[in-house]
Amino acid sequence: MKPYLPIFIIIIFHQYAFCQTATFKGEVIDDKISIGYGVAAGDVDGDGKPDIVLADKKEIVWYKNPGEKGKSWIRYVIAKDLTEHDNVCIAVRDIDGDGKVEVAAGAQWNPSETKSTKQSGAVFYLNAPSDRTQLWEPTRLHHEVTIHRMQWVKKTEGAYQLIVLPLHGEGNSSGEGAGVKLIAFDIPENRKGLWGYELLETGMHMTHNFQPMEVSGRFLGLAVGGKEGVQVFLNGVDGWAPSGNWMVANNGIGEIRTGSLGNNQLFTATIEPMHGNSLVVYSKDGRTVLTEKMKEGHALVCADFFGQGRDQIVMGWRNPDVTGETGVRIFVGSDGEGKKWQEFTLDEKIKIATEDLTAADLDGDGDLDVIASGRATHNVVVYWNQRKN
Repeated sequence: MKPYLPIFIIIIFHQYAFCQTATFKGEVIDDKISIGYGVAAGDVDGDGKPDIVLADKKEIVWYKNPGEKGKSWIRYVIAKDLTEHDNVCIAVRDIDGDGKVEVAAGAQWNPSETKSTKQSGAVFYLNAPSDRTQLWEPTRLHHEVTIHRMQWVKKTEGAYQLIVLPLHGEGNSSGEGAGVKLIAFDIPENRKGLWGYELLETGMHMTHNFQPMEVSGRFLGLAVGGKEGVQVFLNGVDGWAPSGNWMVANNGIGEIRTGSLGNNQLFTATIEPMHGNSLVVYSKDGRTVLTEKMKEGHALVCADFFGQGRDQIVMGWRNPDVTGETGVRIFVGSDGEGKKWQEFTLDEKIKIATEDLTAADLDGDGDLDVIASGRATHNVVVYWNQRKN
């Protein structure tokens, strides 16, 4: 019996440790939001702690990190009533190295209007005052119809651009017609002045989200997901251009994020189709469906929450599934090939109809926490990572 005792102990320890990896504790920091179209994290006020930034229906707001769990997050308004219609997206990142994030916003969300740029779409850079708790000054930038997603993207040479993606091409109807034009803004020295930009004819119809592919500090390109699948776009001496490489073809894609399996192996996680019910992983070994039980999946994050040397997937959906549930789930890989995953609930007590997700180490313990915004539930929730508790 002696030779088997150490193995038995190792098995029990492994199972216990694995169960611990999926332990989070939810905390509602705001239960009165309107929609919560987009949520991001970054240090707004330069105190060294990541704050939470939210694009809500008519306001762009930020919540000051109190530095301790259980203390109140103070809410400040960055901008309000930017346009007649709703805000829809934000981009948040420190692009000049001063320890404080820059913020851009997409607004005039009117997806059924694809012809009038006055009635559909708007892009703003929000100029921060010296006191960032006060209202910020918006600078209106070029826009196309149905602006939908945006991110600050750091290219290989270190320069940043603001990349903006509409939902439809101009004049489209039901995803048919002109291709979507991706907008790449260069950042001027005077950010209140004119912003130069490049328009990229994607040839894709009805895009939904995109992922900058940044690996070990190297920028590899953009993976854009939409009606036709996932296409990769590259930036060269002549600007942006399609690479001709489709990561996913002939499957509609709503959300896309990339992650690591460890050992220099990458994977791509998608929600299919747009506003779909399937969470899918693509790796070098093929396509794996993780679940088909959600309804209107609308948010993805890939990150290493548990120090495993490989990423997990956090997924959220916003409409009740067959059991009447909405929520957030985490999928933990149990092999190095992206084929085997186990599903866990982050917090069963909190109800959230997930519109967007992000991740950040909010309490400085070295582990990433999850931040989610809820549409029908009108809440912002922090899921505290309990790995070291």
